[in-house]
Amino acid sequence: MLTILGFAMIATFLVLIMLKKMSPIAALVLIPALFCVFVGQGAQLGDYVIDGVTDLAPTAAMLMFAIVYFGVMIDVGLFDPIVRGILRFCKADPMRIVVGTALLAAIVSLDGDGSTTFMITVSAMYPLYKRLKMSLVVMTGVAAMANGVMNTLPWAAPPPARPPP
Repeated sequence: MLTILGFAMIATFLVLIMLKKMSPIAALVLIPALFCVFVGQGAQLGDYVIDGVTDLAPTAAMLMFAIVYFGVMIDVGLFDPIVRGILRFCKADPMRIVVGTALLAAIVSLDGDGSTTFMITVSAMYPLYKRLKMSLVVMTGVAAMANGVMNTLPWAAPPPARPPP
């Protein structure tokens, strides 16, 4: 029953967001709260919110730090030698550019953070894709696949689930 309610909740806020009846933030906050009340768990809603924030706060803090830290690293040119080497390898050949995108995304994914992978890969490869009129969907898809493969490394995996109390 909970599975059906979960899928119904997801479908509800997807429909409301796509039909522009609610903003994404409002839908992602209000719809789960309404479903919680609907199934008779409204009294525990505050506990659920506190548990959710407690579980997600460390990950959110780590991501905020990583984005700021790697943003600074990009600005000071830490990744410029790698990017220059890959761009030199690519020249103007679309196949080499796709391979270079995968290589760059894989190298940057070694830090274990997907957001920085996209920050660096997209900022380096976007001008090349635009100049050659290549599909940006290919760039993001290749970067996502490389990042997904590199996320199987031991230090890139999400932390194990906490056992219930």
